[in-house]
This record gives sequence, structure tokens and C-alpha cells, in this order.
Amino acid sequence: MHTLRHTATTTLDFYADPISPYVYIAWHRLVALQQVRPGLTLRVRPVLLAALLGYFGQLGPAEIAPKRVFTFKDILRRCDALGLPLRGPATHPFNPLTALRAVIAAPEADRGRALGAIVDAGWGRGIDMADPDALREALGHVGLDGHALLAATADPATKQSLIDATNAAAARGVFGVPTFAVADELVFGQDRLPDVIRILDGDDPLDQDRLAVMLARPAAAERRRS
Repeated sequence: MHTLRHTATTTLDFYADPISPYVYIAWHRLVALQQVRPGLTLRVRPVLLAALLGYFGQLGPAEIAPKRVFTFKDILRRCDALGLPLRGPATHPFNPLTALRAVIAAPEADRGRALGAIVDAGWGRGIDMADPDALREALGHVGLDGHALLAATADPATKQSLIDATNAAAARGVFGVPTFAVADELVFGQDRLPDVIRILDGDDPLDQDRLAVMLARPAAAERRRS
């Protein structure tokens, strides 16, 4: 048996698109985690979920009617359990490009604050997260220069940075948000933060030999795609 044991680390990458309510929930869970682990380095990685879905040939939750209904039921339950306010953005789905570009335009040390400001304003307070004026106000609310960050969203270099970041995430194997990366290990979903903590501690129980056997099994059926 080859059980995976990473060396303990203090660095965590957080792949996020504010279009996902689970990014809002994950952000607050990460803030709580940092309070008990002050040495944790959190790197926010803005990515365009729609592009990741296209890369891997997936539909988004909002594009599957019963899954959209379930998702909103689920986040109402999750936010109630965590004591998080939840109004939901003025429209959903919405175009998150301006919000994402504002986050990626911020210095890396401020990206978490920028992302948190946007998801709190959208999912917590109900702003239109596609509205530049609302985004500007949300960023200013946490002491960031909303005017400068929104102006930067029109910069071709900022636009290319988001494209490059999304492509790099897809190449790494990121297929959705929120995704957490610890060293070379990816963990998807806000509810799997306990797994992230074990990996951070160098205590991942994953058995690599058993995983290799399961992944090597041949497919006996293939779904037809139109």
C-alpha cells in the first residue's frame, strides 16, 4: 500500500469565480481557517468558470433546470448552517468578466480582499455583480481603490491575464470552482475543506496504489454525445 503523504505546507491556491455561490461559502470558510492558522498563505486564483466548463465539455449547474433549483436550496441550507447572510445577486447567471478582471487587476496580496468584497456584496447583500458601479462601490467598501480596479478591467493586459490564468488552471486539471490546490493535489468543492486541511498537514490518507488500479480499469460503456 502506497498511502500519499505530502510534506506539510502552508500554501493554498484558491481557484474562484464569483458566479458560484459555493465560492462565497468557501471564502468565508477559508477566512475562518486563516484565523486558526495565521501562517497559512492563501493565493486567490481568479478563473472564468464558463471557459473551464467549455474546456472539459460540461454544463454549468444553472444550465440544468433541476440542478439550478437544488443548488439554490442547498446554498440556503449551507449559509443557514454557517450563519452567513444570503440574498443572492440581482441576476443569475450573470457575466462575471468585469468582476474577475477587477480581482486579477489587484495586487496579489489584495486579491482575497477584492474577491471577498465582491462575493459578500453579491451573494450576501444582493448587488448586481455584472454592474461596474456596484462592483466599484463594493471594492471601495473594503478600502480598495474601486475606481482604479474597474478602470483596469478595460486594459488588454488585464483581460489577457485572466485568459492566461484560466488556461493554466485548465491545464493543471481545474474543472470547476471552488477548487483548492495544495502542492500537486487538487480538491474540488467547499465541503471538502477537511481534506484540504489533512493535505496541508501532510496527512493525506489517499492510497496511490488503489487509485492507480481503479484508474486503470477499462471503460465498458460510453455515453453518446450529440
